[in-house]
Amino acid sequence: MLPVIEYRRALHRIPELDDRLPETCDYVRSALASFDLEAFSPIPSSVCAYVDAGKPETVAFRADMDALPIREATGLSYASSHLGAMHACGHDGNTAMTLALAEYTAAHRADLPRNVLFLFQPSEETTGGAERLCGTGLLERCRAARVFAMHLWPKLEEGEIYSRPGPIMARSNEVTVTLTGKSVHIGRAAEGIDALAAGAEYLRRAYAMADGLPGAEPVVLRFGKMISGTVRNAVSGETRLEGSLRTFRDEDQALCRRGLEGIGREIGEETGCGVEVSLSAGYPAVWNHEGLFETVRSALGEVRLLDAPTLTAEDFSFYQRRVPGVFFLLGVGDTAELHSPEFCFDDEAVLPRGLEFLKRLLLLA
Repeated sequence: MLPVIEYRRALHRIPELDDRLPETCDYVRSALASFDLEAFSPIPSSVCAYVDAGKPETVAFRADMDALPIREATGLSYASSHLGAMHACGHDGNTAMTLALAEYTAAHRADLPRNVLFLFQPSEETTGGAERLCGTGLLERCRAARVFAMHLWPKLEEGEIYSRPGPIMARSNEVTVTLTGKSVHIGRAAEGIDALAAGAEYLRRAYAMADGLPGAEPVVLRFGKMISGTVRNAVSGETRLEGSLRTFRDEDQALCRRGLEGIGREIGEETGCGVEVSLSAGYPAVWNHEGLFETVRSALGEVRLLDAPTLTAEDFSFYQRRVPGVFFLLGVGDTAELHSPEFCFDDEAVLPRGLEFLKRLLLLA
């Protein structure tokens, strides 16, 4: 069995969540030590390694180590041994390829065109481990001049590499709107302030605002949850809307924020409801550096172009805000979707091809 497959299957058995990754970190540290690479942890539950080739600049490779709170239903012989946790987003594959790349790097130190920094981070699925890792100044101290990452992706041709210049994954902001009215018995409805009606009108105007925005990249605003009232025969005293905003450009996100806040003020004035609008900080859009993308594609010639960016989010964007970077998708074919209890893929067909591409990126002049 190839080492990259061994790493993936071992990691798949021990999925851990968020930034609570003791077994995963121990496994990664042990593997790095076997390659004679010294590991360090700039933030809790991270594992990094730096290979000093005596060059003026460094290339960085990111892997995300956290799993999801999902009960596995794949039936794999190496399925999760942690009930209620699963590598349902392929981070075990991402980490395995980066470990195998570290092994290759350690064996070819004399041939490296740059120093190499490996970043194994926590919390991609939750609170953005990338932002905290970047906040340590590690990229600057190690003189990182470019950063790469690869992610497994269903419905793309098995073993093929995909990407695009510019936007590839969306900025995400969770949107919460709370409207506070006055609850009364429905027989005295005129004395109340109907938070349900106000919420429905807020929803209508918010959708119209977002759907009407011009722009080269899409803007998507949708609310998936609405909670209002207590009983059928009383005017609702409170409505809570929970949704998500996906944009690609900071100016579109700012425009939507102002629009959502403005609609809140309008609804409050018209209905008498108190209206509070909040947006989470979220992750910035993953925006591939156009020049670096063209350098890679011209030199390696095997990157397939994605037709359009995806509306999913990824915290790799925090690295790109500091260093030119490119994010790649590695096709796993017609599998179950990411974040599904059934997600699995043919690691023997996929991971060696992803690893070979990473090796060529490593040696790219």
